[in-house]
Amino acid sequence: MLALGGVLTLGLLGVMLLQTPEPTRTVDEVMDQPEEFVDMELAIRGEVVDGSIDVNSSVFMLHGMEHTVYVDYIDASVSNGLGDNRTVYAQGILRYIDGDYIFEAQVIKTSCPSKYEEEVPVE
Repeated sequence: MLALGGVLTLGLLGVMLLQTPEPTRTVDEVMDQPEEFVDMELAIRGEVVDGSIDVNSSVFMLHGMEHTVYVDYIDASVSNGLGDNRTVYAQGILRYIDGDYIFEAQVIKTSCPSKYEEEVPVE
């Protein structure tokens, strides 16, 4: 029994080590040297550029402090709340298409609006 428990524990540890998720990167980390990340599956986070969401073509722009990247979310699972200026976590693959870097998202998660954010009065 003790040997079986040890083998199971080692097996679980091996699976966990082999399947450690890729760390989430910022838009700036990826776009500083995007050629390093082309055709790689990765997770990025940034803020949706105000007015950039195009629901007809399922794209928006995500920005960091210095860089932006187009996000194509046509095939993505999107959580509720995708909107302007929202912090977004996107998981997918960075592509280089026709001279532009496009992040093809498979999963998009948005941050919840803070209960401490100032409410805008409705006129």
